[in-house]
Amino acid sequence: MFELWLNRIRRGFNRSPQELRRRLAQEGRALLDRVRVSPTFGIDDDRFAGQFGAPTIEDLWLQLSERPYPTVTDQVDPVELDAIIPQESQRIFTAAETAIALEVDLLGSGPETLSRPILWDSDFKVEEDWPVKFFHDINILNPKRDSDVKVPWELSRLQWLIPVGQAYMLSGDEKYADFTRDVLMDWIEANPYGRGVNWATAMEAAMRIYTWTWLFYVFKESQSWDSYDFRASFLRMLYEHGVFAERYIEDYGINGNHCTADAGAMVFVGLFFGSGKVPKLWQKNGWQLLTQEISRQVLDDGTDFEGSVAYHRFVAELFFWPARYRRVSGLEVDTNYQKRLLGMAEFTGSYTKPDGLAPLWGDADDGRVLPFGDQGMNDHTYLPDVIHTEWDGAGQDFASVEAQAELFWTFGPQITATARSEAGYSDPMSRIFTNSGFYIMASQKDHVFIECGPVGFGGRGVHGHNDCLSFEACLNGISLITDSGSFVYSASFDQRNQFRSTASHSTPMIDGEEQNRFVSDAELFALHNDAIPDVREWRSDEHVDLFVGAHSGYQRLESPVTPIRKIILEKNHHRLAICDEFEGAGVHQVTIPFHLSPDCEVAEIETGRWLIKVSDN
Repeated sequence: MFELWLNRIRRGFNRSPQELRRRLAQEGRALLDRVRVSPTFGIDDDRFAGQFGAPTIEDLWLQLSERPYPTVTDQVDPVELDAIIPQESQRIFTAAETAIALEVDLLGSGPETLSRPILWDSDFKVEEDWPVKFFHDINILNPKRDSDVKVPWELSRLQWLIPVGQAYMLSGDEKYADFTRDVLMDWIEANPYGRGVNWATAMEAAMRIYTWTWLFYVFKESQSWDSYDFRASFLRMLYEHGVFAERYIEDYGINGNHCTADAGAMVFVGLFFGSGKVPKLWQKNGWQLLTQEISRQVLDDGTDFEGSVAYHRFVAELFFWPARYRRVSGLEVDTNYQKRLLGMAEFTGSYTKPDGLAPLWGDADDGRVLPFGDQGMNDHTYLPDVIHTEWDGAGQDFASVEAQAELFWTFGPQITATARSEAGYSDPMSRIFTNSGFYIMASQKDHVFIECGPVGFGGRGVHGHNDCLSFEACLNGISLITDSGSFVYSASFDQRNQFRSTASHSTPMIDGEEQNRFVSDAELFALHNDAIPDVREWRSDEHVDLFVGAHSGYQRLESPVTPIRKIILEKNHHRLAICDEFEGAGVHQVTIPFHLSPDCEVAEIETGRWLIKVSDN
């Protein structure tokens, strides 16, 4: 406990006064929760239901069942699904059977069979348990632990139950409802309010709200869920999640995806319960915060400010789903909010490579809100279609076949099959996103993604990396230069820092120094804002694209140096030229790594000349 609070005090020196005040206020609220059993303790069922204008739990269940929800939750014809996505129904049934067998594959774990009862506080990848105690007393960033806290979190988000719900909608088989009910009851019994690692942040409660509300509407009329005790337990726990998300919302002044998830979940749980003073307040305050945050977090060029492509996708979903829920509930969404989401769709379409995949840029947390499809985690092609379908009434036929499941389960088979733009997306074109510093050179078969922007999260780093002047390159449809992303957080501080280091990116490194210094050993999500970008030239036409950029990351050296990178794409010849120069004086060690795609083989032809071969090309 002493080490936990000492670490918090050390990290507090790097926080703003505003953030410290808000965190201290939360500590005050947490003092009460240390002695409270739960927010619904001592409230009988009729009084609980009465908060929402219903006399009994059964009346409340019926009342909630009649409320709208922003996804497909009724019976679905497997033939209609398979007509759009061949053999998709069979994939879903197979995935559902895998879940029923308690076999999961989370965060690169490979197939793992869970025990009965499920060990919700365990990291099965390293067989290490987290303590079941008051959430504020759990150190989730402990360098002495081999466990990554995201493993129990991912398990408890229960998104691995989504194929089970889809299988129920396709078949009506009660075994799917029965299994889901048992898993939920198991979770409720093992995770009392505010106790255990699955309550360690408000975001985890928020992510469960998205899943639990969807499960309610899928199974609300099933025989297996027609149990008074289960219904009371389910609704009480969902309400407690709403209380927790509001009470410990991660709103600290400069906010990111955690705050967005919390606020979006408040909108969800508020609209879910609908009636009553508290739900209305949740919905109102959550939406007010979202409309404030979308202008702060989504830059004018449509990019998320956290400096990560994976988080751009995640944050776009976090802003999209509460807006859609409001619209199906008959509530308005203002034009600025719409414009920002459409800008996010535009950026997604631009960063998508000819192979349909997104570049690995910044942290690679592939969080989703409601993942309905089985497309690869690096396939973001559904996102522009989902956003445009919501705002324009028609998608733009950008999604891969596999990713069209996202549209099907969001809007239904009719929209997925017919409401598509005949023109589709225009041919790939070079684009600049000046606010975020992303420069994209593109043709039909070439795609070069260049980073020359701020470090991310308002200059604090967080999910951004030391990647200024780095790039990914796909030439003539073949991926050559790639980024490693980042696939570990708290399980290894050394690997975490390695993934976000300058040396792990295709950018010049001078004297072995980071272009942005790490703040401290205790800060896994912070960087000093040393490398201020400087774009010196950008030109683009149908034949050639030219980028010239620099940064100030090495001005702090005793003999300051400025790296200058020129990148030229000759589209007609699928040829890429990289020229690095350095302004400064003195003797320096200069390292210029290029991180090749895994399929590349390199052979030295002669001194200074290398042949890169990819597969049989």
